[in-house]
Amino acid sequence: MGYRFPALIPVWVLLLVPPSIQDIAQAQITPSEPLAVVLGAFTTRHIVGIPDPHRNTATQAFLLALIRDQRFQAVVNDIVVECGNALHQDVADRFVRGEDVPHDALRRIWLDTTQAQPGCDTPQPEETLRAVRAVNASRRREQQIRVLLGDPPIRWDDVKTKEDHRKWIGMRETFPAEVVQREVLAKHRKALLVYGVGHLWRKNPQANFESAGMAASLVSLLEETHGARVFNVGLAFDLEKERGNVASWPAPSLVVLRGTDLGAAPVAYDGPRVSVQTGQLTPVPRDQWRSMRMEDQYDALLYLGPRTSWSYAMVSPALCSDPQYVQMRTGRMALAEWKSDRLEDYCGKASRAAQ
Repeated sequence: MGYRFPALIPVWVLLLVPPSIQDIAQAQITPSEPLAVVLGAFTTRHIVGIPDPHRNTATQAFLLALIRDQRFQAVVNDIVVECGNALHQDVADRFVRGEDVPHDALRRIWLDTTQAQPGCDTPQPEETLRAVRAVNASRRREQQIRVLLGDPPIRWDDVKTKEDHRKWIGMRETFPAEVVQREVLAKHRKALLVYGVGHLWRKNPQANFESAGMAASLVSLLEETHGARVFNVGLAFDLEKERGNVASWPAPSLVVLRGTDLGAAPVAYDGPRVSVQTGQLTPVPRDQWRSMRMEDQYDALLYLGPRTSWSYAMVSPALCSDPQYVQMRTGRMALAEWKSDRLEDYCGKASRAAQ
């Protein structure tokens, strides 16, 4: 997502591309119960990052199960979400505390992010907020979980050109890193990051596994600039195709990578690469391409079962049938010159009928 490397494969594509495993013998990796791994990570880390659902219903179910588990609630103070415009942080705070918030005000949190496309428009962001609100209803104020909105506080009424929009896209790593530093690390709290897997990289494959300047990710900024230690979880795609025993694993499972041959395997990325060390995008010749071990990129992988079993949330029919919504979303996509998605991909026939 975003426009960090406009001359290359769109970042949204890379967020969906798995760290594929090739030419590796049968490994001694074993599945672990996810909550146990997450809770264990919080004993030594203040931050744990897990993949944002990005419409994936299995990932969303995993997130909601975490939130609703009393053991998790006893450890975590904050949940930092990608699908939330920080301009509306006060609305989120009031809502998860249990106060009355008009739905039109509430939905601005996820409808008005920096993303021109409809990726955050499904019911999932609201489900997450409502799950936290339900948990907080039985907890004292000082024990309540806070939801921190990590997307930069864009005001779409002030965005008139693609360049106006790009300014905000350029803040999508630095802004949430500053939020975490100010609201979590400085206050000695513990937080769950819910972000797309590309934001959880330690090194950027497109930038030849660099992490400085334009190559920085949310996790690399937290670790290299703010001194945090993050336990980051990637998403396992098609793992059962490489390792036959995986087909019998429970879903979800977490695979801890350190000390396994899967962890020692290189991150596979065969796309074009650039160096950003000078602030410019300079192509890197293939003979200078670096490699990186999987266990150095991620601490663990989330296994959700065969990809053929996954399903994806759609934008609600009511929203898709709303002419004002359709005009807003298609207008923003046109302004940003976003061509990788169509509203019909999220809405089906309803959006065409509303136009």
